[in-house]
Amino acid sequence: MDTNALLEKLNEPYGLSGYEEEIQKVVESLFSEYCAGVSTDKLGNVIGFIPCGKEGAKKVMIEAHMDEIGMVVAKINDDGTLLASPIGGIDLKILPAAEVIVHGKEKLYGVVGAKPPHLIDKNKSEARSMDDLAIDIGFSKQEAEKLVNVGDRITFKSGYTKLLSNNAASRCHDDRAGIASLILAAEYLKRLKCDFDIYLCATVQEEVGLRGAKTLAYKLNPDLAISVDVCHGTTPDASDGTFPLGKGPVITIGPNTHRKLTNKLIDIAKAEKIDFQIDVDGGNTGTNAWAIQVAREGIPCILISIPLRYMHTTVETLNTQDVEKTGKLISLFLNKIEGEDICF
Repeated sequence: MDTNALLEKLNEPYGLSGYEEEIQKVVESLFSEYCAGVSTDKLGNVIGFIPCGKEGAKKVMIEAHMDEIGMVVAKINDDGTLLASPIGGIDLKILPAAEVIVHGKEKLYGVVGAKPPHLIDKNKSEARSMDDLAIDIGFSKQEAEKLVNVGDRITFKSGYTKLLSNNAASRCHDDRAGIASLILAAEYLKRLKCDFDIYLCATVQEEVGLRGAKTLAYKLNPDLAISVDVCHGTTPDASDGTFPLGKGPVITIGPNTHRKLTNKLIDIAKAEKIDFQIDVDGGNTGTNAWAIQVAREGIPCILISIPLRYMHTTVETLNTQDVEKTGKLISLFLNKIEGEDICF
């Protein structure tokens, strides 16, 4: 499968945390090409089942989250503009002059109003909170109330853009890139032997508290969980604790990940000559692995991340080869290890 085409397909549907219905349908369709069965649980997590055919096989959960950041209509102002409330971690600096879509009774295009630089008091900080910003859809209050309700979704209007050197930008590579790597891993596994029953999982509400992963890990109770997320890519103004694009996936070492299995992953990456990078994280990784690890009686976790520039903006940028290498590494890891390797 062409990676750019897959990423573009996954970036088209909207899926704010708590409003993931559009992306759910796309993921269900994509998973069904590789899984014996696909289901969606009460919270909205999508689960694809790939059986190995061996009795008593151990269970491996491979997951990435499919929700994205955005906003919700909090109030219709007297002038017809909209007051918004954030869903997930939005940096106020990206909002002024941003283009958005208000998902009312129909899709309405709008802009986040920004005061012209000529009128800004240079001694004051503008847009100190969401209350200082308004979304202009061009309507009066009476017109807006016909098509917009409090609680309607607001998403960023941003498409998929191919860049040079196998890079690509979009509004929600965090974490549709992880979903893409799972699908690529499933594609590789069709040609490889595996000793495990695999649960391919696209989780919900990661951006607002790791909720989908928390409930799904409790339900599945896997013997091993592999989480795929994004990490910070290196840019000229951000070099500390970041990772260059195109140099392979990032493997996390620390208390949130299982040391023995992470070392096996690293050994396999070296043996198979798959580029990788190492992140040492001494605490909360901020990923679903943090919630999965302590589900039930504890679940061993591996965390693999895809370097991403400009996280939580409308132009999140990655290298497609990092996505491909992530999928390949997951599949080879599951091919090379045996059931007894997941023994503690």
